[in-house]
Amino acid sequence: MSNIFKINKLALAILSLTITHAVYAAEKSLEQQVESASSQLTERLQIIGHSDKLRKEAGSATLIGEVELAKFKFDDINRVLYNVPGVNIREEDGYGLRPNIGFRGVTPERSKKISVMEDGVLIGPAPYSAPAAYYFPLMSKMTSLEVFKGPSAIKYGPNTVAGALNMTTRAIPDANEGAIDLALGSDGFAKAKVHFGDTHGNFGYLIEGTHIEAEGFKELDGGGETGFEKNDVMLKLQYDFSVNGTKQLVELKYALADELSNETYLGLTDDDFTSNPNRRYVASQNDLMDWQHQQIQFTHYISHKNFDVTTRIYRNEFERSWYKINGFKNGIVHRDLQDILSNPTDEVNAQFYQVLTGQRDTEKEYEKIILGDNYREYYSQGIQSELHTTLSLFGFSHKINAGVRFHQDQIKRFHTEDAYLMQSAKLVSDGTDTLATTTNLEETDAFSVFLQDTITLAKLDLTFGIRGEYFDSLYQNKAPNQQDDWLKKDNSIWLPSISGFYTLSDNAGLFFGIHEGFIPTSPKENPEIDIENSINYELGGRYNNGNTQIELVGFFNDIKNLKEGCSFSNAGTSCELDKEFNGGEVDVYGIEFSSKYNVTLSNGLEMPLSLVYTYTSSEFKTSFESDFPMWGTISAGDELPYLPENQLTLNAGLVGDLWEVNIIARYIDTMQEASGEGVTLTGVSTDAYTVIDASASYNLNEYGTLYFKIDNLLDEQEIVSRRPYGARPSKPQQIQLGYQYSF
Repeated sequence: MSNIFKINKLALAILSLTITHAVYAAEKSLEQQVESASSQLTERLQIIGHSDKLRKEAGSATLIGEVELAKFKFDDINRVLYNVPGVNIREEDGYGLRPNIGFRGVTPERSKKISVMEDGVLIGPAPYSAPAAYYFPLMSKMTSLEVFKGPSAIKYGPNTVAGALNMTTRAIPDANEGAIDLALGSDGFAKAKVHFGDTHGNFGYLIEGTHIEAEGFKELDGGGETGFEKNDVMLKLQYDFSVNGTKQLVELKYALADELSNETYLGLTDDDFTSNPNRRYVASQNDLMDWQHQQIQFTHYISHKNFDVTTRIYRNEFERSWYKINGFKNGIVHRDLQDILSNPTDEVNAQFYQVLTGQRDTEKEYEKIILGDNYREYYSQGIQSELHTTLSLFGFSHKINAGVRFHQDQIKRFHTEDAYLMQSAKLVSDGTDTLATTTNLEETDAFSVFLQDTITLAKLDLTFGIRGEYFDSLYQNKAPNQQDDWLKKDNSIWLPSISGFYTLSDNAGLFFGIHEGFIPTSPKENPEIDIENSINYELGGRYNNGNTQIELVGFFNDIKNLKEGCSFSNAGTSCELDKEFNGGEVDVYGIEFSSKYNVTLSNGLEMPLSLVYTYTSSEFKTSFESDFPMWGTISAGDELPYLPENQLTLNAGLVGDLWEVNIIARYIDTMQEASGEGVTLTGVSTDAYTVIDASASYNLNEYGTLYFKIDNLLDEQEIVSRRPYGARPSKPQQIQLGYQYSF
């Protein structure tokens, strides 16, 4: 792969620290305005905002701030999101390298049905053209995280059926500030994180670098690498132009990231999982993910009296090589990997299983193992502007929030395959040429607008909203002699919403919302494939007296047409890659509950407690037959796959003057691996499981802070999924010892 954006571990971050004192220092003036403008920009990046008072926005929204993130110092986005009600997750690699996240029942597959943002900007490699997020930002660099569901998510898009996730990076500090975070742990885990920033007069800057690595907890037959390395370096520059009561500043963010991980799509048979859940078959010895990401974002913020406008210009580039086992060579006898691992005792499957595990050498042509390199290049870029203002009209006070975005993204696929022989438990090339399998391009130009108007009628805040999406897309087959294989299409849709918050008291209120949801089809898909479309309802209540916070929400998603796509990540070798399928009407409904309470004990001790619970149910409303590997033959009343009925997360802590101990326990109910009949995993479910994580820290005052954490305290592993290609384990017990020093 290209090494244009390759980062040499943490060297660049360390080098950055040595040059920080050479940064230009402007004359110190308008200092109070600088701090005020910077603070307001941070609030716009962190959309909800911290508050000990009752939040009166309609719509379900959850904020996890820096203090909460610091308790467990999770590097895995999955472990963080278990603290958010209404989130459904399919774990895959144990470290959260390629998350599968859904909200309120939508498929979690590669987080493709939620809008994922960083600092208010779409961060997926190609959010319109190829939304499956094989790149996901480093959780360790985030200082807060927000989840929006219901009408509160309609302003973000393009995916509004489920909701949006926004992650916020560190803001430029108002004064000299820096920190170092070093940690070592089991399975060869190591983390080094450093940041430094300052503001001189009107000019501010921040430099941050992170390196994380692990040897991995999987055990490859015959030995070999199963770990990963990740790097991220970010630079922020800011200048304040505030004058005469008008606050105005510009900010430039530039970031580089990379990952090298010896990960695989190949899992285990259930029997092998029982014997050793961390085993990896020898056939996956060459599997490797190698990616680079580059991000540049320019932000302009201006406010005066009763309005502010935030404009962002952005470009993200991502390239990856995902070299992995795809299956066996097609021939007279053919089995895909999911079939083989689901039923390895079958007479034919047993022969293939023995080759996968290196017990037998390749003998037949159809026993050759196919490794594919899914090499892809992506970009996404655009400009977006958002307005907040208040005005009086027709005798009412109006809070207006409006925005516009022009966005372009593209994916280029250069997929190839190589044939290998299994010989003496080693993969050996069969000597044939590399075969080009997929060479195509998909791109989208999208223009979107939204408008929300909140009117106060005594104790009722009523919000009317609408979102418009217009986009042109192009698909081209770039393979030789395929010039006639292309498709152009255009789409447009208007998505209305109405929501309200009724104030019962200073500490309590009720809210409701109705909005139309939408997920577009890919540029490649025939116009006969319908968009995913839904009408979503929610009704809830909220209480906050500063010490106790409670939110209870009931939701109902009336999906008019469910849409899914075939991919390697859902073991879709039995269907055409990237093909999409209509699933008809589906109902998803449930209850979300979250609460926080702080108990003050004697001797100055405090005990923060929180409880998050989600109940979700679903059903297909019509019967149909499908080639999609997670559906098969669907009967009305069947439930969606990978959707646990019950989820529960309990946090408990004990805080002293210089020390803190926290425990988090989460329960995940059983999940179906497939919905209908006639597919490989019909009738198969994951087992319910409970995971407990613990952390402790001690403040050494001017000498820093020591911390100790254990993920999976009880060291129990369960099958979290049988996709793609076999049983996959949860992460085993991992111990970390770390040190933080701030200056």
